[in-house]
Formats: sequence, structure tokens, C-alpha cells
Amino acid sequence: MSNGIPMAKEKFSTELDRLVVDVLKMGELANAMLCRSMRAFKDLDPKEVEWVHSKKGELDWMDRDIEERALQLLTLYNPMAKDMRTVACVLKMITYLNRIGRYGKDIARDAEALIGQPHISKLVNIPHMQVLASGMVRDALEAFATGNLKLISEFRERDDEVDAIWESVLRESLTYMMEDQKKIPTCMHYIMVARYLERCADHSCKIAEKVHYMYTGEHIEIK
Repeated sequence: MSNGIPMAKEKFSTELDRLVVDVLKMGELANAMLCRSMRAFKDLDPKEVEWVHSKKGELDWMDRDIEERALQLLTLYNPMAKDMRTVACVLKMITYLNRIGRYGKDIARDAEALIGQPHISKLVNIPHMQVLASGMVRDALEAFATGNLKLISEFRERDDEVDAIWESVLRESLTYMMEDQKKIPTCMHYIMVARYLERCADHSCKIAEKVHYMYTGEHIEIK
């Protein structure tokens, strides 16, 4: 019996490590979908659109697989303290990561709708929003992997910057729409894409909150 306890702990540790690695892989995929969807949107590139759409099934499968394995760990091993918080963090993170990847798919869909049409005014600063949002996703994932909470220490300020750009995109797009009704369809796509990016930054903040709790046992509110 006593010999079985160390073996069970070792098995749990191995499975938890695998789970963390797979969450990071899912995060990389979700962020790649977001980055490449913006490439599709900037360049109106049908190949990039197709790539993003092709990854939706893989993202969904990773979500389901990680969730199932995390729940099995809870059921079989009844983890305590930080191990319990890690599994709980994993279960929350995959939801946020799935949504980020899906927003990438939505941006690719908007890009597809604009193929063959000229862009307006350098995309009204939308690409910069994506750089900021993707950077937050990347730093949240690295904080999860390494425990370096300095990476998420300024997330509130970074989210505020994304929010400010979102508001400026909305105002500028509305100005273009009032000046020229022909620009309304294009600007509506701009508004939607900017909204998706703003939501991705929000999800990154929620991931950061869970990561902070995982490592410290203390709840914080960023967003």
C-alpha cells in the first residue's frame, strides 16, 4: 500500500505536466490563429483565411481532450493546494483560449468578406490592436509556464491601451461611414474585428488572473 502512494503521486505529476504542456500548445495554436487572421485581414489573403478556418477543428479537439483529462485527474487523485489550483487554472484557460482562437476564425471570416475591396486609411490602427492583444496572450502563457508573474503585472494598463484603440477605431469608422455611405460595409467589418481583438485582450486578462491565483493562492481582478 505504501509503495502505491509514491507511484500514484508520480503518475499524477507526470499527467499534470503533460496537461500543462498541452495547454501551452493549445495557447500557441489559438494565438497563431489570431496572428494569421490579422495577416489575412491586412493582405486580404485567401490562403491565410483558409489556414485559420482549417485549425478550428484542431482547437476544439484540444479543448475537449484537455478538459476530459483534467477532470480525470481531479476524480482519480483528488489533488490538494497548488496542484488543485493548477488543474482549476487549466480548466479555465482552455475556455479562454478556445474563444481567442474562435475570434481569430471570426476575423478571418471578415477578411474573406473584404477580398477584392480596397482598405481604408491603413485599417484605422487595427493591426496595432492585434499586436498588443497577441502580446498579452503570449505573456499570459509564459507566466503560466514559468511562474514569472512580472509578465502579467501591467496587464491592466495594457488592456486599457487596447480599449482606447478600440474606441478610436469605432469613432474613426463611424466618421468614414457618415462621410461616404459606400464605406459602411467595410467599416462595419473594421468595427467587428476591433471588437474581437478587444475581447481577446479581455480573455488574456482573465487568464492572467487565474495564473496569479495558481501560483500565489491569491485572487486578483484585472478586468
